[in-house]
Amino acid sequence: MLGHARRLRQRHWRERSKAERVELTTVVMWYLTPWLLALVWMLQPVVLGVRHTPVPLVLGALLLVAGALQCADANRLTRPALDHYLGRGELPGRALWVSWALLFVTLALTLALAALNGAEPVAVKLSLGAALMPFGLLYGMVMPVRAYLRVAAVLTVLLTAVFGLAHPDGTGILGTALVAVFGALFPLAACRCGAWTLSVLWEAERARETEARLAVAEERLRFGRDLHDVLGRNLSVISLKSELAVQLARRGRPEAVEQMIEVQRIAQESQREVREVVRGYREADLAVELAGAQGVLTAAGIICEVRAETAELPASVQSALGWVVREAATNVLRHGDARRCAVAVRVGEGRAVLTVENDGVGEPSASGGSGLAGLRERLAAVGGALEAGPVDGNRFRLVAEVPLCRTVPAAEVRHVSEVAP
Repeated sequence: MLGHARRLRQRHWRERSKAERVELTTVVMWYLTPWLLALVWMLQPVVLGVRHTPVPLVLGALLLVAGALQCADANRLTRPALDHYLGRGELPGRALWVSWALLFVTLALTLALAALNGAEPVAVKLSLGAALMPFGLLYGMVMPVRAYLRVAAVLTVLLTAVFGLAHPDGTGILGTALVAVFGALFPLAACRCGAWTLSVLWEAERARETEARLAVAEERLRFGRDLHDVLGRNLSVISLKSELAVQLARRGRPEAVEQMIEVQRIAQESQREVREVVRGYREADLAVELAGAQGVLTAAGIICEVRAETAELPASVQSALGWVVREAATNVLRHGDARRCAVAVRVGEGRAVLTVENDGVGEPSASGGSGLAGLRERLAAVGGALEAGPVDGNRFRLVAEVPLCRTVPAAEVRHVSEVAP
């Protein structure tokens, strides 16, 4: 699982699924969040609020360095923590020791500034919140929510008490408590909700893949049942007649030849029936394929519009265009990032024209992949042609044309049905 996650991170943006893109965007935001918080909550208050005397200046500089190390450490552990939450990898028990140490150092420096009155009270409180947030972003993903809240409550009480002793002031103590609570709860809400959303998204992705595999398995079972129905009885008859022929031949009876002739006839009949099953399995009904493509694309969240004239099309034309519809729908789901798809079948001037257009560009098979190459072979067998490629910037269009009056030799149709993918 960890190797699979690493391969996903190395893929190009256009090659990623929607779930992978959402995850990448979320992780990048988590990378930037600690630095933005440190810049707003620590850098400016510390620079402007520290007293211009040697000790506070040194403590302020050390506080900025410790804060930067916290952000870098949070970036280093963001991916492992997310993989741990999603069940794609294990996070070692000592992985957060450095984070705990940096948090302790940052809080100690902030407390020292408060005790020595080396910075403005507002700067001290903001520095306290900035120290808690990078750590909370990691800790919120690797710990159960209840355990996190217990630790956050204990830490808030301790920080409020310690900073209250260092700078006793009622309003200041309340402000410290509020900043500590916010610094503990905001990272939990930000990272935990994002990680939970990613887990739900990946579950939906896996469910879609499982559904597709089940559909393929169901089709294989159907094909297997058809072959069993065709061959089961004939093979049983062949076996019995062959055994009978052997027995007759051993006795020198001339009826053995008749039995073997019958075996030969049944075998040839079985071969013909298998060809018919395979041919029927490979033929595609255009109306069924259009309805199936619309249903599949709609289920994937793609708005699909279908306008078709299929009533008077010959069977060979419907079969060829049906395969085009099937391959085009597969490409829209697999390679593009479409939100709308339009499918149209027009009949006129002795030709049937199928157009499939979507608003997601990124079809790696459009320049001659195996899927479209197989479609070109099928269309060529019935005198048709196929064009596919990007148009108008961010749209992809596939156009298949088939003549209605061409007569296709039976041998040619049989060859295409047997060898085309």
